Amino acid sequence: MSKDLRTRSLSGQGPAAPTGPGQTRIPALALTLTLLGTLVIITTYLAVLLTQPANLGIDLGHTTLWVMVGYLVGGGLLAAGTLPLIPRSVLALIPVAIALNIVIGQIVGTMTTIPLYLDSIGTVMIGVLAGPAAGAFTGILSNLIWGVTLNPSVIAFTTGAAFIGAAAGWAARLGAFRTPWFAVLAGAIAGVPTAALAAPVAAYVFGGGLGMGTGSVVAILQATGQQMLAATLTQSLISDVLDKAIIFALAYVIVRSLPRRILDRYPFTAHSLAKRARTADRR
Repeated sequence: MSKDLRTRSLSGQGPAAPTGPGQTRIPALALTLTLLGTLVIITTYLAVLLTQPANLGIDLGHTTLWVMVGYLVGGGLLAAGTLPLIPRSVLALIPVAIALNIVIGQIVGTMTTIPLYLDSIGTVMIGVLAGPAAGAFTGILSNLIWGVTLNPSVIAFTTGAAFIGAAAGWAARLGAFRTPWFAVLAGAIAGVPTAALAAPVAAYVFGGGLGMGTGSVVAILQATGQQMLAATLTQSLISDVLDKAIIFALAYVIVRSLPRRILDRYPFTAHSLAKRARTADRR
């Protein structure tokens, strides 16, 4: 196996593309579609903040539909750009990851008073197994399906879901899942921008935390004299940092629990293996 092929295998992108006069067209097209999808998603997110639609998430009415369409178009463009980078073996796992997100997130968010979410464990695992592109794609698709089937309000938080999936892949590439403490630290750090993305939507559109636990925290902070945005941001920072630290720790445990023959099906997991294990494999 050539050095270039081994490098591409570790990146989770599959076999190296054949060389030829048109070899740069596919990466260029993928990059263009990915950038366009990202731009559409960011524009939709900013539109939600600027318009502050009062009935978003109440039902699948006109307002919720245009937000859904914005994220759907952006997600479609991202999918077109990133699918060539996602190993085929991972595609079969994405529906399982989405179901895991929805089931756990719905239970924690609506049936408990815990001020956490735990709704991105599937997204994070895909990011660890296959990289940032697969993680972001899973986060977007998960929120859209969840919004259409059970809870329209989560559609407005699709930007954060995409970010955490990408962040899991970036952290894995840096070796964050080789040790438990590095995984926890990476999750906590990833929770900060996730909170910053979610807090304005929760404050301006939904009037604070949406879940039983998170809503209670926002109410308590407001009772101390904080304004809605400040209270929601404080709650989001506390909840998201702790939430993502726990999820990244769980992802570390899951990766360590998987048999080596399973991990070998997903070349990107080489970034999460201890250096000694990788050296032993080469021998």
